[in-house]
Order: sequence, then structure tokens, then C-alpha cells
Amino acid sequence: MNREVFDPNADMPGLEGSTLTGLPELGGLTTPPSTLGEQPLREAVNAAMRRYFDHLDGGTVTDLYAMVMAEVEAPLLASVLEYTQGNQTRAAEMLGLNRGTLRKKLKQHDLI
Repeated sequence: MNREVFDPNADMPGLEGSTLTGLPELGGLTTPPSTLGEQPLREAVNAAMRRYFDHLDGGTVTDLYAMVMAEVEAPLLASVLEYTQGNQTRAAEMLGLNRGTLRKKLKQHDLI
């Protein structure tokens, strides 16, 4: 398994130190600029979830798994599709998905 550091904003001008986009439920929480690109994806998710729970301040939440998966899946699919220059067969192979399943997910997220 590849354990390289994941930089979610690599090659994306203007996103350095920006707020997490596409996460309206998280109330515009930001990732401190000093941690962008310096931690593995697992640690970044862990930190984001801790901030989310701190922000809840004892409140209740339901369907957290579905919310997080929806927020992560769309940019993952978009990034892989961009990397493969729109080649859905290659993208499906990279993701370990059936091409039909990939197309279904791309449609769900309005990516095709």
C-alpha cells in the first residue's frame, strides 16, 4: 500500500489554506495551512472529524457515514477521472470498480 503524503490541493491554484469546500454541514471549518500537504490522508480525515465533533458541541448527528462518504466520493471520482483524462475504463480500473458502477456513481454526483 502506498503511504505517501496526500496533498488535497496539489496542482489546484488558489486552494492553498482555503476552507474545506463542499462541506456545508461542517460549517466552513478550515484546515490550518501548516498541515496542508504534510499529513497522510488518514490523519487528515481524523483531524477533520475531530474538528467536526468539536463543532457539534454535544449536538446530535445522524447519517454521518453517508454524509462523509458523499463528501469524499465526489472529489475522489473527479480527481481520478481528471488524472485519466476522462478515460472511464482506466478510472474504473484505478478505483477497483466495475465500469458500470463508476458510471452510476459519476451520474449520482453529476460528474457526467
